[in-house]
Amino acid sequence: MALIDSYDFDLLKNEAEVLVFREMEQQLKSSSDDMCLCNECVVDIAAIALNTIKPLYRFSLLGKLYASSAINEKEYADSVKKAVASAIKKVKRNPAHD
Repeated sequence: MALIDSYDFDLLKNEAEVLVFREMEQQLKSSSDDMCLCNECVVDIAAIALNTIKPLYRFSLLGKLYASSAINEKEYADSVKKAVASAIKKVKRNPAHD
């Protein structure tokens, strides 16, 4: 039997996703009107940003507390802001569609 069939991996969460989504919302609201906000572009921004920052995976409440302490670090918050800004620029310059 495959490992994925034996364990509940749905409990594994990346807390960095929440931070990236919040930051994207803030930055996209303040970006210029010529930014495409279709599903493909927005999801591309999220994927690019998440691939450039340190993941914060958790499984349990204790893991959530650990992730929360990392989230509050200024260095991590700055890396999220920079990653999102960079991802927005990349997708704006080169969207995956015409």
